[in-house]
Amino acid sequence: MIGLAAIIGLMAVFPGNAYGGDRDDAAHCLARTVYFEARGDGVEGMEAVAAVVMNRVASPDFPDAVCAVVEQGGEHPPCQFSYWCDGRSDRPRNAELWQQARRIARRALAGELDDPVAGALFFHASGMKSPFDGRRELVGTVGSHRFYR
Repeated sequence: MIGLAAIIGLMAVFPGNAYGGDRDDAAHCLARTVYFEARGDGVEGMEAVAAVVMNRVASPDFPDAVCAVVEQGGEHPPCQFSYWCDGRSDRPRNAELWQQARRIARRALAGELDDPVAGALFFHASGMKSPFDGRRELVGTVGSHRFYR
């Protein structure tokens, strides 16, 4: 039997529902993207992915809302963020990394994060051939991703 303290602890990690909020809320969309795209890249890698999403929101070439940026292209390839259309569950499994992603998302939305990728609008896994074929400027590598403007 699970005790009340354990239930309250779980509610703090996953308030509202298993995702930690309204699925259409900007903080949730950004946290989910940060978590699934960069949870293995530490805080710096997670912040870099958050910066790309926020850079896109600010760009006239992309939708002007976080969830619209993240979900652009739909749930079938080609899509903008691989986790969104990979057919796997979008339910966070690591509570500590999910909390970190949520903190980063809140800070990004509040304008409290520096842009570690100098205005990058695109990224891809470092181990894959660049889909940009010299059409985009490489601004750097953070964690397991290469970032481009």
